[in-house]
Amino acid sequence: MRYRVRHETEYQYASPVGLGHSQLFLRPRDLPGQRCLSNMIVLDPEPEVMHTRVDYFGNTTVLFMVEEPHSRMLITAESEVEVAVFDGLEGGGDPAWETVRDGVRGDVTRAGLHAMEFLFDSPMVREQADVTAYAMSSFTPGRGVVEATRELTHRIYTDFKYDPTTTTVTTAVSEVFEHRSGVCQDFAHLQLAMLRGVGLPARYVSGYLRTFRDQSAGDPELVGADASHAWLSVYAGGGRWVDFDPTNDQIPGEYHVTLAWGRDYGDVTPVKGVIVGGGEQVIEVRVEVSPV
Repeated sequence: MRYRVRHETEYQYASPVGLGHSQLFLRPRDLPGQRCLSNMIVLDPEPEVMHTRVDYFGNTTVLFMVEEPHSRMLITAESEVEVAVFDGLEGGGDPAWETVRDGVRGDVTRAGLHAMEFLFDSPMVREQADVTAYAMSSFTPGRGVVEATRELTHRIYTDFKYDPTTTTVTTAVSEVFEHRSGVCQDFAHLQLAMLRGVGLPARYVSGYLRTFRDQSAGDPELVGADASHAWLSVYAGGGRWVDFDPTNDQIPGEYHVTLAWGRDYGDVTPVKGVIVGGGEQVIEVRVEVSPV
């Protein structure tokens, strides 16, 4: 499937911004099962400085600086992406989760060392005893790591309510777990805390969902479309990572487009930065993912 992705982020400021430094994660990654065919980012006003680099996790990021006073900033990213069905399950079977947990600690290969980096607490995802205990109901002795994570994904989908009014981008995992509600970012952070709590490496994934408009015609109803979406990957051993989307109770496939991954949302925020001035601000995000 080939998609055209248009992502607009618009800022309206109560007073002029005199200086702004920003960082973008808006170019889809090239992966097994995904290929970014084109990517263009347009900024209004135009920046005085703009450059592209690859970050520590292999994500393409754009950094720019705007020095002229402005009361509005519009960031438009347009991409064309080819996505095939690839769920990471091919080869290697479904090893027991304890085997993966114990094996990664002595794995000094490049893949093993990379996985270890996603085992520890991160700024927005911290281990908690009650959260880990919730996960352990799925991680029974000898159970396959994919099978156990799949059941955990379903339980989060069933037990937690999608409600964008109950959390913000800074809401802690403990609050999400206590109130049993949140959005895709919260559910991804929650499941990351659970997986890391039982000893499995897991990483945060930022991306998009295909936009469906007509459920009456048989289109699937996916929660998280028309905006940035988030899910997670768990390490399954042997260099394999398998994605899970707790917001939609799915193993992501051809309807998901991966932008970037990191330890948590803070590593791969699609648009972030600092400004001088501006006062109160209103942010509007518009995303369209349509088949070509």
